[in-house]
Amino acid sequence: MKKYSILFLLIISVSSGFAQNKLTKGEKTAGWKLLFDGKTTIGWHTYNKTTVGEAWKVIDGTIMFDTTAKGGGDIVTDESFENYEFSIDWKISKNGNSGLIFNVKEDPSLKQTYFSGPEFQVADAGHPDAKIFKHAAGDLYDLIPAASKVAKYGEWNTARIINDKGLLKLYLNDTKVVETRINDQAWKDLIAGSKFKAMPDFGKYLGGKISLQDHGNAVWFRNIKIRKL
Repeated sequence: MKKYSILFLLIISVSSGFAQNKLTKGEKTAGWKLLFDGKTTIGWHTYNKTTVGEAWKVIDGTIMFDTTAKGGGDIVTDESFENYEFSIDWKISKNGNSGLIFNVKEDPSLKQTYFSGPEFQVADAGHPDAKIFKHAAGDLYDLIPAASKVAKYGEWNTARIINDKGLLKLYLNDTKVVETRINDQAWKDLIAGSKFKAMPDFGKYLGGKISLQDHGNAVWFRNIKIRKL
C-alpha cells in the first residue's frame, strides 16, 4: 500500500509540473493559444519599445517583475486581439499592486497603456490603493467594482477576460465579477465619472493589445492564453 501511495504522489507531482504553461488537447481543439511558453518572453515587448525590459524575468515557469532590477515598464503582447477570451494566473506580492490592461492602443502619442486600455485590477488587500472603492482586486479599475470579492491573497488566482463585440465580462477564480458593454452611452458615462475622463482614447477601442502592468511591486504570471471568438 505504501509503494502505491508513493507512486501516486510522484505521478501527481510530475503531472502538476507539466500542467503549467501547457494546453490540453481540449483547449487546442477549442482554439486556445499560449501567449507565454514558460521559458521566454517571446511574444511580448515593453510598451512603445521593441524589447522587454530587464526587470521582467522568467523564473520557475512564470513571468515576474523584479523590483531590484532596472528596465521596467508595462509589457504588451506583440499581437493585437479583437473578440477574444483571455485567461491568466496571477499572484501578487504582499501589499503589492499590478494589473491586466486590455484593448490597448500602442501609439507613441499615448505615453502609457492606461491612456487607452481599461484595467482588471490586481492588488493585495494591504496595498493602499486596494482600500479605495473600485480599486480592489477583481474590479474594473475606477469604473465598476467586482460583484464578489473572491481574490486569494498570497496565492495563485485565475483571471479571465471575455471581450466579444462590445460585451465585456471579467471572471476571477471562476466567478463572474463584472459585466458591462464598452460601446454604449452608459460606458461613456462611466468614463466621464472616472479618473480617465481627461483621456480621449481611454476605453475607446473594442480590441487591441493586452498588457501586464509594472506598478513597482513584485508580481508573477503564468498560464497566459487566449482564444479568438
